[in-house]
Amino acid sequence: MQAPTIGGVTVPRGNGSTVVRVRRGASLTDFADKIDANPASLVQVLIHLGEMATATQSLDEETFQLLGAELGYVVEVVSPEDEEKELFSAFNIDLEAELEEEGEEDLAARPPVVTVVGHVDHGKTRLLDAIRNADVAEGEAGGITQHIGAYQVHTDHEGVDRPITFIDTPGHEAFTAMRARGAKVTDIAILVVAADDGVMPQTIEALNHMQAADVPIVVAVNKIDVEGANPQKIRQQLTEYNLIAEEYGGDTMFVDVSAKQGQNIDALLEAVLLTADAALDLRANPDKDARGVAIEANLDRGRGAVATVLVQSGTLRVGDGIVAGVAHGRVRAMLDEHGNNVHEAGPSRPVQVMGLAAVPRAGDTFIVAPDDRTARQIAEKREAADRQASLAKARKRISLEDLNDALAAGKVETLNLILKGDVSGSVEALEDALMQIDVGDEVDLRIIDRGVGAITMNNINLAVASDAVIIGFNVRAEGQNAEYADKEGVEIRYYGVIYQAIEEIESALKGMLKPEYEEVELGTAEIREIFRSSKFGNIAGSIVRSGEIKRGSKARITRDGVVVAENVEIAGLRRFKDDVTEVREGFECGINLGSYNDLQDGDLIATYEMREKPRD
Repeated sequence: MQAPTIGGVTVPRGNGSTVVRVRRGASLTDFADKIDANPASLVQVLIHLGEMATATQSLDEETFQLLGAELGYVVEVVSPEDEEKELFSAFNIDLEAELEEEGEEDLAARPPVVTVVGHVDHGKTRLLDAIRNADVAEGEAGGITQHIGAYQVHTDHEGVDRPITFIDTPGHEAFTAMRARGAKVTDIAILVVAADDGVMPQTIEALNHMQAADVPIVVAVNKIDVEGANPQKIRQQLTEYNLIAEEYGGDTMFVDVSAKQGQNIDALLEAVLLTADAALDLRANPDKDARGVAIEANLDRGRGAVATVLVQSGTLRVGDGIVAGVAHGRVRAMLDEHGNNVHEAGPSRPVQVMGLAAVPRAGDTFIVAPDDRTARQIAEKREAADRQASLAKARKRISLEDLNDALAAGKVETLNLILKGDVSGSVEALEDALMQIDVGDEVDLRIIDRGVGAITMNNINLAVASDAVIIGFNVRAEGQNAEYADKEGVEIRYYGVIYQAIEEIESALKGMLKPEYEEVELGTAEIREIFRSSKFGNIAGSIVRSGEIKRGSKARITRDGVVVAENVEIAGLRRFKDDVTEVREGFECGINLGSYNDLQDGDLIATYEMREKPRD
């Protein structure tokens, strides 16, 4: 049925309960196709509702809900999970049906996947070093783990060789997003708390992630060899967060360790296996096409795109066609954590995969596709959906009423950034941290492009076109690219530690804000007697009550608490017969207020200056 005209436009109308499903990041054209309407008419309806958008511009969920309510439709924006299901079903891939068809006889035991989490500098990397006898911390900038890695170690448990897979998550607070993702792929968490430091903000943050994901926790109380260490205090502190030690009658295993001395590492691995056996059913079907998640990915100059993947079910083999996020390809080679070639990887096995055409993001799921063509098509559809979703995210919503005022006042400022890093996890963590910088509504931070690898000519050209700043995290622009950027005046900032980048960008954003000024009182003086002068006008014989009175400063006159004059200048200042520039508290002086002569005994003269207010 036809709706009455809305803003002079007639559009097809729903009955109030008609459901329209649109994918995340869809445009008005996509919505128009669903309801058989002219996209131009929907643009006008949005303008009528106080929103501006073009027919091909990606819209956010809120705008779709607003439009749907006006036209009588219930708009459902398809979630990423539903989007994936619909995408796979289009290629006859049904992951849920696969799981339902698996019987008990198809499942085999798999190693536990363990994530090591905790506050920065509490010894997570050193603990992993002690476990796998590899030295990662020495090569880390600022002593902070910047990348995610995955490793498998073997330990003897009750006479049986048991493998355990470890995921090493960075400890700095900027990596919250990646730690949250780590909680989704992990079976057990080792929470590292320094015995000499106690429970810290990131300890609680990591704990919240793991408890939200319902992941069993083993607590490693580290640095017990350090002076001032108090392991019992850690046990008491963590009881506040529902982690009660077994010796206190709880069900959480606490192990006192020294990563530096390699003390009690075996006991910690045993606690992990005991927790896994008691609390979890760790089984998966190894006899099917592999499914899993990309833990990390980077662009290697010699080997191309290299992704560290964790197989969650099935077996991944060399020669398989896979799709991971928006990347696809054929597995050319697989390496284990020691750099050795492996031909197949079963459940809970982390491996480095080579052969992808692009770099996936940390946390992207991967599947083995039936053939190369299917893998490519799935990757292309994902890439198109991602591109539209990022456009929707980048759109700054501003109503028609606000727009002219904001432009007229010069309030809309935008800082465009292009992020490039050596690995996708760092780029994503940096983006996540930057988008959380809050400097109010006056400044808009927009990340217009991000990627892995060296800074290219394309990045520089985009920066020229959009007045963007390029952030290089452990990557650089070299040779002619660097020369071209210099010639075009493109600013490239290089960083090796993530929090330095965050601090500098925050400072830059605050620098774009209009300066705020605050009034600072300099001094007050009470008028004791008025002297008439034919040459200078009225002179206020006064005593300085507080601070100091300076010649040339602005003043306010109050009488019985009521302001009688504002913005008056201290034109002259005398002590006895001498002209002076300032008079301090407790001294008497003569004050000349220029042309202002309406003075009385007892009036209070308060001097002040306007100072730029520092941003928090």
